[in-house]
Amino acid sequence: MTGFTIGRRAALAGAAACLAAPAIGRAQGTPAAVRIGYAISKTGPNAGGASITTIPNYELWVREVNEAGGLRLGDRRVRIEVVEYDDRSISEDAVRAVERLVNQDRVDFVLPPWGTALNLAVAPILNRAGYPQLAATAVTDRAPQLGQRWSNSFWLLGTGQDAGAGLAEVLGPAKQAGLIGDTVALVSVADGFGIELANGMRPALQRAGFRLTYDRSYPVGTQDMAPILAEAARGNPEVFVACSYPPDTLAITEQARVSGFNPKVFYTGVGTAFPLYKQRFGANVEGVMGVGGVDAASPRFQDYKRRHLAASGREPDRWASSIVFASLEMLQQAIERVGRIDRAAVIRELQTGSFDTVIGTVRLQNNLLTDTWVVGQWQDGEFYGVVPTRKQGARQPIVPKPAWRPT
Repeated sequence: MTGFTIGRRAALAGAAACLAAPAIGRAQGTPAAVRIGYAISKTGPNAGGASITTIPNYELWVREVNEAGGLRLGDRRVRIEVVEYDDRSISEDAVRAVERLVNQDRVDFVLPPWGTALNLAVAPILNRAGYPQLAATAVTDRAPQLGQRWSNSFWLLGTGQDAGAGLAEVLGPAKQAGLIGDTVALVSVADGFGIELANGMRPALQRAGFRLTYDRSYPVGTQDMAPILAEAARGNPEVFVACSYPPDTLAITEQARVSGFNPKVFYTGVGTAFPLYKQRFGANVEGVMGVGGVDAASPRFQDYKRRHLAASGREPDRWASSIVFASLEMLQQAIERVGRIDRAAVIRELQTGSFDTVIGTVRLQNNLLTDTWVVGQWQDGEFYGVVPTRKQGARQPIVPKPAWRPT
């Protein structure tokens, strides 16, 4: 059923009616297959992020589970059957696709879409229908409240406040040591992630003694970042922060390099941790910061990277990829412990259980994953975690970053 596209003009007025008949887990008997559905951005501005961070992990997990014989339900293994739609990076389409998965396809579990905005859009539907939502690609400061309001939802990527505090933890000591000044230029994409991240950055930077010389948002899908970057550069900021999506991250970095805009700290958002970023910019990635990071020396990460590369032909990103895969491992372990298709019981297990995953042992706190990398930096060809400094594998930050090299 891949390739089905929902019409953009379809109204949402019938959503409540569609959800009037609750989808009930198949608690009795063992099914012939476990039906797992998802709506994902195969087209539109989110497609780049989804194709790197989410889709390869969904496909890898399904393949590995089915090659092992399927999910273990009681004394049997049951193969996964996938129902997949393209949400076209549009909230309305994501909402209607999830409604269809729940009410027409009657899938057993729904995997979340890519990105903050789409996860927030589908969250009420999944809550009302009683499906667990493991939001592994959403950054929102409302996560603690949402985890309480929607007890089926689990928020695994941290908050904008976490990211802002993490960056301030790097920049504050560098300023005190005289390595950088106190001026910051901030740009942000006017969508869920960019808004949340920028809202977390501003107060954290101000508390650390920095002042904004430039602060501007730009529409999703903006193609030419040169005018915005030129305006930001006029204030000669010591620190540049872009709360950006992958296409913007690439365009901003390229324009900064070409124009010779070389602040002492260069931080960009989603996409910085992608292998594509290093492939595109080569040695010029050295010292660039962004959200995320990994413990690159971890045997678990190395094994996961090898399997991901073998299955998809590309390496995982160095931020949310491993968290997405960990969320699938958590879902699998919760289902297998329950031993049947009982979504309410699976939700309870996710709330209270401990899970062995590619990112280590995970135990959620109030439906939140609280132990994640919030700042990473390219060093010696790898995007290492920098903050939290207490985490295994954390690297000391390089400040200031090297100047752009000619290519």
